[in-house]
Amino acid sequence: QVQLVESGGGLVQPGGSLRLSCAASGRIFNIYDMDWYRQAPGKQRELVAGITRSGSTNYADSVKGRFTISRDNAKNTLYLQMDSLKPEDTAVYSCNFRSLQGDYWGQGTQVTVSS
Repeated sequence: QVQLVESGGGLVQPGGSLRLSCAASGRIFNIYDMDWYRQAPGKQRELVAGITRSGSTNYADSVKGRFTISRDNAKNTLYLQMDSLKPEDTAVYSCNFRSLQGDYWGQGTQVTVSS
C-alpha cells in the first residue's frame, strides 16, 4: 500500500523559511507529476506548485520567486522550499503524486506564519 508522508511544517515568523518534504512509502513507480497544494481556513484548496518527472515546474502567482519545488526521483520524494513567508501563506499543505498506479495524497502538514 502506498502512503505519502509530509514533514517540515510548523510555526515561523513572517520573512522566515521552511522546507517541506513528502516521501512515498510502499511500492510506487512511474510517478509523473508531483504537486503541492494548500488550503487555508474558509478557502478552497489551491495548487501551489507542480513539477513533472523531467523537472518542468509551475507556480501559483502568489508564490513565484519565493517558493521552490524540487524532487528526487530515486527516493520518490518531493520538496518545497518556502522563503520570505507571509501570513497569507498560512494553510495546510498537502502533496499529490500521480503515477500509472493511481493518484495519491498526503495527510497534510500545517504551516503557520505569524509573529
